Amino acid sequence: MKLSILLALLIILKSALAETIQIEFTDNDSYSIEVAHINIGDTVEWLPENEGHNVEFLAGPDMSALPNNSRINEFHSITFKTPGVYLYGCTPHLNMGMLGLIVVDNNFQNLEKVNTVELSYVANSVVDRLIKIAQSK
Repeated sequence: MKLSILLALLIILKSALAETIQIEFTDNDSYSIEVAHINIGDTVEWLPENEGHNVEFLAGPDMSALPNNSRINEFHSITFKTPGVYLYGCTPHLNMGMLGLIVVDNNFQNLEKVNTVELSYVANSVVDRLIKIAQSK
């Protein structure tokens, strides 16, 4: 009985400690946070502070668990439950380099998948830069 109460309290505490990270679409075709390090259970919210942008996931540990692309100019939110690296971008501006990375639980196990995403030369150079930033923390 005491063990089940303790487990329940730990689950409640973990969810109470979860954070929400807010990322804005900026007026220079970028995200306000390019690399976010978060924990399992944390939520990322994308705020449409500038028009013409959305969120499309290009790579992640379990692509089938991720939602479809967000709509242009709309709020988007995801609570991350699987550790790994998530690459996302703005559908209309992917090839111009409007990309971001989310690293959940500092886990880089699927980084190879991220490196195999086919993008333009400019976007690939942005991905390389984001990966270096992510690994330096």
